[in-house]
Amino acid sequence: MKLIIQIPCFNEAETLAIALNALPRHVEGFDVVEWLVIDDGSTDDTISVAKQNGVDHIVKHTGNKGLAKAFMTGLDACLSLDADVIINTDADNQYCAEDIPLLVAPILEHRAEMVIGERPIAAIEHFSPIKKCLQKLGSWVVRVASKTDIPDAPSGFRAMSRATAQKLMVFNDYTYTLETIIQAGQKNITITSVPVRVNEDLRPSRLVKSISSYIKRSIVTIVRIFVIYRPFRFFGAIGAVLFFAGFLLGVRFLYKYLTGDGNGYIQSLILASVLMGMGFQTLLIAFVTDLLSANRKLLEDLRFKVAQINTDPIKKSDQNK
Repeated sequence: MKLIIQIPCFNEAETLAIALNALPRHVEGFDVVEWLVIDDGSTDDTISVAKQNGVDHIVKHTGNKGLAKAFMTGLDACLSLDADVIINTDADNQYCAEDIPLLVAPILEHRAEMVIGERPIAAIEHFSPIKKCLQKLGSWVVRVASKTDIPDAPSGFRAMSRATAQKLMVFNDYTYTLETIIQAGQKNITITSVPVRVNEDLRPSRLVKSISSYIKRSIVTIVRIFVIYRPFRFFGAIGAVLFFAGFLLGVRFLYKYLTGDGNGYIQSLILASVLMGMGFQTLLIAFVTDLLSANRKLLEDLRFKVAQINTDPIKKSDQNK
């Protein structure tokens, strides 16, 4: 059994050594533990620090592609290196590496295929009240969209089995945390969470450049989640509201007209027609997007089959014979 711990990095020379020194070289249940760093276009000494601290594998991006791309690049590299279990953690040493055995235990015991580290959000002092609220909101949205029960969806401290890594595909360029949990719920991947500890804050978050920027990106991410993974519910709800509002205005005009007072409410009739037309068209879009969503699922299943063929070492050996 091989465990690979991957760390996405972008200009992490100041904190990477601290994070690496805390990582284990031996974890119960695994014969081999290796470290992989994804250099997302760093311009500092991140690669040198990684080599000096014994990193086994380094994957480089030509330019900064973003955290989500770095995460997926890491998964692809781990699969090509025949990892049986993959752990993702941060280069700023946010998560307590001593909790890695707790993180992989549900996978080794065949109780889960993906495990999310649940941080004590309420007790983290360097998280602002707004960020804590947005963390809770994001987790709630993920629970609704994925039908899972993960209390800390934005946590990047997570473990997954080989088959799970082969199934995941991230569309968001900003972050991978929410989307991968939703995919796990939709693909019937068994997912759970375990409480983990956090370390002291070594640097400001790279994802949260400002509160306004974080709020904007969070809202966009949440909307995209519903559009991509719950398109019928998203557009159907909008269409139903528009159609029902137009219907009520139409009933109001009809009532006024039948009681002999309809001449002054022509505007209501026009607005009712517009709203009902918009609602009907939006409902049609809901059906079309639902069909597109079904097609996307078929393509994802096909991608999973191809990934198994390309990365499964047993199948590779069989093909070479």
